[in-house]
Formats: sequence, C-alpha cells, structure tokens
Amino acid sequence: MKNLLVKYAGYNLWANQRIANLLKELDASILDKEIPSSFNSIRKTVFHIWDAEYIWLQRLQGHSLTDWPSKQYGAEIPIDKFLETSHAFKEMVEQLSEADFTGDCVYNNLKGAEYRNPRNEVFQHIFNHSTFHRGQIVTMLRNFGVTELPATDFIYYTRSK
Repeated sequence: MKNLLVKYAGYNLWANQRIANLLKELDASILDKEIPSSFNSIRKTVFHIWDAEYIWLQRLQGHSLTDWPSKQYGAEIPIDKFLETSHAFKEMVEQLSEADFTGDCVYNNLKGAEYRNPRNEVFQHIFNHSTFHRGQIVTMLRNFGVTELPATDFIYYTRSK
C-alpha cells in the first residue's frame, strides 16, 4: 500500500505543479471568467482543490477545521500554498509506515460531524479528488481557447520518472 500511495502522492504534486506553472503564465483575467462547471471559474476550482487538500492534510494531522482555508486569501490563487500542501502530502506519505496506512483517521467535517476512515482511503480520496478537478480546469482552459496544455495523466508522470 505504501509504495502505491507514495507514487500517487508524487503524481499529485507533479500534476499540480504542471497546472500551477501554466496558470502563472496566463493572463489573470482568464482565471475569473465564468463557465458552467462544479465551480464556475478556474480560480474557484483551484481554491477548491487547495481547500480540500489542506483540510484533509489537517485532518490527517489530528486537526479538524471549521471553515474553508481559502476564505483568508480573497481573490488571489494561493499557488504557493497549493503546492506546499501537495508537497506536505508527499512528505507525509513517505514518512508513514506501512501499518500507518490501515490505521484510522478520526476527524470532524466542517459542520462538526465526526467520521472515521482508514488513512489509505483518505489518501486515495484526496488524490482522486484533485485529479477530477484538474480535469475540469483543463476543460475550462480549452473552452477559453488555451491549446498548449500540459499532460497531467498518471502514465505521463510514470514515464517522466
């Protein structure tokens, strides 16, 4: 389990870096253009990915948040925070023992309800969640006419290693 999750954590960081690098190059106005999606702009989607990763990282460290972390940043995408969180996930996965992955993560959701999930399921959830929303960002960018997009598929990550 650990080897697989170490790979996925590395992939998650790699893919988020590729998206972040692209977003830094684009005209900032494209980030707030509205488009039908789960979150109606690229900026809101990036905020959501970062919020979810940060919240889950905190839960895995024994802290349950009561609000979305992005609220403190106003309109700026916290690209550095986004990548710091992905990097922290990678470091955490690398440092855990194999047995740690089957242990439970006990946490409260934002509404205060308590839940318990095995750590390996939490890691799988967050990496899958981020992949889903990165795909939405790519679709939004294509709809805005951006054609030079980085490949973020897992197989490209494995080929790059």
